[in-house]
Amino acid sequence: MRQKFYDTAVKQERVVLVGIITPNETPEQEKEYLEELQFLVETAGGETIKSFTQKMQRPERATFVGTGKLEEIKEFVIAQEIDIVVFDDELTPSQLRNIENELQVKILDRSNLILDIFANRAQTAQAKAQVELAQLQYLLPRLTRLWTHLERQKGGIGMRGPGESQIETDRRLILNKIDLLKEKLKLIDRQNETQRKNRYQLVRAALVGYTNVGKSTIMNMISKSEVFAENKLFATLDTTVRKVVIENMPFLLSDTVGFIRKLPHHLVECFKSTLDEVREADILIHVVDVSHPNFEDQIRTVNETLKELGAVDKQVITVFNKIDAYTPIQASPEEHAAQLTLEDFKQSWMAKNNSPALFISALKKENVDEFRTLLYAHAKAIHTARYPYDKLLY
Repeated sequence: MRQKFYDTAVKQERVVLVGIITPNETPEQEKEYLEELQFLVETAGGETIKSFTQKMQRPERATFVGTGKLEEIKEFVIAQEIDIVVFDDELTPSQLRNIENELQVKILDRSNLILDIFANRAQTAQAKAQVELAQLQYLLPRLTRLWTHLERQKGGIGMRGPGESQIETDRRLILNKIDLLKEKLKLIDRQNETQRKNRYQLVRAALVGYTNVGKSTIMNMISKSEVFAENKLFATLDTTVRKVVIENMPFLLSDTVGFIRKLPHHLVECFKSTLDEVREADILIHVVDVSHPNFEDQIRTVNETLKELGAVDKQVITVFNKIDAYTPIQASPEEHAAQLTLEDFKQSWMAKNNSPALFISALKKENVDEFRTLLYAHAKAIHTARYPYDKLLY
């Protein structure tokens, strides 16, 4: 008898990206946003086949993009056997339903995609509970799309259809689960707060920055530990704390989840307890990927998120990382404009406005000693001010 073999490998889903260009955005910005969305898709395990953009004053209320563009996307989806269409903004429940009805494939928005990555990356009980809470809060207003197969039984007064009653049942179950998760997170947060109180006597520094800028690599370099790091978005979800000693100065260093543009509101809310390490830190080490073409936008995103977290009154050391991958950039859009070298950039307003600033390569171990010296000086100054009788020891 001839033996049958089956392909058990997980099929990589084929993905199309969709974004709109509003009047306050340039085509170059939208291109960069879609490249980031593509990186998110790759992190989630998908393969991006094509991107669609449309210039609009604002998203179409019913279908996000115009009907003509949606028809163009539909033709491509059918011809190329696309599995998923991902939109670069959060879709309303009605937009999601209308687009699904038209395209007849799985539809995700940016928030849903990020939640999916977080769910896959969560390791600890706290991170898993936070992500599940965010997913349920995202799902709650979108329940109706799960029950479209019962939409014919609309019902009315005294005529409630089973679809509607099922939705109400699901809503109650989700609300109960949300309450349980919130209580669980409160308990975990109290336990973490007790642990943090036991560490209060030590100076505390926290690594913050956009996702994938090299925070975990710096953590490994400074603390000589093995924190998970890879070239993917949100490689780190759980806050990792290590005790570091530079010369004779001990302090705590924490590595936190990376920030990102348009981070779903539910995730920001759920991860605020995890980011207590940021709020309670004495020193923030703001890591910037200087090789990224839009690192200025990333700095702005991080500063806005820190403001939302109430962590703007901290001592900040700005670390421009990945100088080994830096390429000269155009100082102005003219064709023959001089290019801004790394040395020019070090003297620019951007570096001076983020003083004290360091330029390092964590991967290649460049300028690491300078970084350690500056970090030691800041930690020593805080410790001396806090414990003046210990200053003779340092």
